[in-house]
Amino acid sequence: MGMKCKDLEKRPETGVERIQFEVEPSTDEREKEDETQVPDESGSDETTVPDYQLARDRERRVIRPPNRLGYADLICYALNAAEEVQDSEPKNFREASESIDSQDWLKAMNEEMLSLEKNQTWKLVPLPKNKRVVGSKWVFKRKEGIPGVEAPRYKARLVAKGFTQVEGIDYNEIFSPVVKHCSIRVLMAIVNMYDLELEQMDVKTAFLHGELEETIYMQQPEGFVKDNSKVCLLKKSLYGLKQSPRQWYRRFDDFLLKTGFVRSNYDSCVYMMKRNEKVILYLLLYVDDILMASSDKQEIQHLKEKLNGEFEMKDLGNAKRILGMDILRDRSKGELFLSQHDYLKKVVERFRMTDSKVVNTPLGHHSKLSIKQCPQSEDERKKMESTPYASGVGSIMYGMVCSRPDLSYAISVVSRFMANPGQVHWQALKWVLRYLNGSLKGGLKYTRTDPGRDALEGYVDADYAGNIDTRKSLSGFVFTLFGTAVTWKANQQSVVALSTTQAEYIALVEGVKEAIWLKGMIGEMGISQGCVKIHCDNQSAIHLANHQVYHERTKHIDIRLHFVRDMIETKEIMVEKIASEENPADMFTKSLPRAKFKHCLDLINFVEE
Repeated sequence: MGMKCKDLEKRPETGVERIQFEVEPSTDEREKEDETQVPDESGSDETTVPDYQLARDRERRVIRPPNRLGYADLICYALNAAEEVQDSEPKNFREASESIDSQDWLKAMNEEMLSLEKNQTWKLVPLPKNKRVVGSKWVFKRKEGIPGVEAPRYKARLVAKGFTQVEGIDYNEIFSPVVKHCSIRVLMAIVNMYDLELEQMDVKTAFLHGELEETIYMQQPEGFVKDNSKVCLLKKSLYGLKQSPRQWYRRFDDFLLKTGFVRSNYDSCVYMMKRNEKVILYLLLYVDDILMASSDKQEIQHLKEKLNGEFEMKDLGNAKRILGMDILRDRSKGELFLSQHDYLKKVVERFRMTDSKVVNTPLGHHSKLSIKQCPQSEDERKKMESTPYASGVGSIMYGMVCSRPDLSYAISVVSRFMANPGQVHWQALKWVLRYLNGSLKGGLKYTRTDPGRDALEGYVDADYAGNIDTRKSLSGFVFTLFGTAVTWKANQQSVVALSTTQAEYIALVEGVKEAIWLKGMIGEMGISQGCVKIHCDNQSAIHLANHQVYHERTKHIDIRLHFVRDMIETKEIMVEKIASEENPADMFTKSLPRAKFKHCLDLINFVEE
């Protein structure tokens, strides 16, 4: 299960994703339209159609995504694009019943119905007067399984058509958290450092365990109608309902808290069980996927028994794959490798780049992408409409979000032009795919380090006026835990910096905010961390952060950015100078030559197995 962008829709004629917004034209465009005459059938330009009304009949202008999306929106889009990089499945009950695998799909539907009946999800009742009915449909999926743990299988899921629900009547609150990808990587670093047991479980029909607070009537499932005069009165939550994720999370959260777990204040889906002020068990939840870690295997077994007693669970044993990330572990060497080889290989194959000539960097050092390279004429736009640019960006972005920090800068650049990509931008995206084709085995290697070394360290950098169109600067940071990257980011600054000092200072502030969150997170997870060192290669920004001085050249800097000084005064943060050659954050703000790029990867333990 994953997050869904409600504005994402697919154009069937091209297969290309577009996020569309209807917008009103500008005043100048309205005036032009007012002056436009509609020719009659004879072709005359002087007469107009009698029933033509401008407001009603004019052609509506549709635009694509804005040039700059928020970071959370981009992750949401990446998750949706990643789901498209899979084999096609039946779209409805009829296609499933007529496919060559119809028997497998029928078996999967029967299993789903047995599960729903066992859970007493609904009861059949006549529909009361003046009551709305929510539709239902079947969703089909071929599950790849986990090598050596779970065989590939067919899965059918009955879902409610939640898009027909009305707020205030069929649902109220719908927000439900999921564990951050950064929290998963933090756990991987801790597990490897302290040689903990790491196991995985899956909740069968997770959303069916949630208790509904509203009265909802639903159509009977297609192919399993028992009485045409009745509908399903839902007693339990069901997949597809807008409130289902929230109800499931609340149910699971209540159970864990009663069991003795403590919820993290920094990530609502990270839980810890403590004994004598020491963490003895970790649990991470991503919808229905559960990761558990402990130094004592008996503690994990005891937790599994409790979970099996409360929910219908599937024990997957030692963790091998989570959210498309493969976990390869060598406990004798004290190493844990996190990669997405299988997923990224599918991405390359989907865009037919398997036979392409590989390159050594994600973006060419010569690449200077600009909005001026976007299509200017209607013919150029129509030609680019058949290019799967947005889909390609989203597919690669999911790799960047999970385990590929090397793609951050390239994705931050090519994602600016999703609204109106040109041929030059498409060539740049194909360059990224060529790089992926040659680095499919790349990933993060977590190793054991000297216990006396600081666990958490950060690196920040900025590229002054890096956007050649808006002249906004680019910020980048990366934080390592026990020597390997756990969180990173490359994005455009929200304001135009007036100097390199201001650009670097803004990047430093972003790094400090991340450091505060990370320090609190690992502190709750039992990792003692004193003052967090953040490395910056700009002496002026370091001086501005360390000294409460007034200067004519810096008086314009927003006062909210100066909270970094408070963090330094309280010894929460320490900012240190680092040479640009030794700063791995450099690769998050600019395209680098191969030698420098490879050195940056080595500094954060990104390797190719």
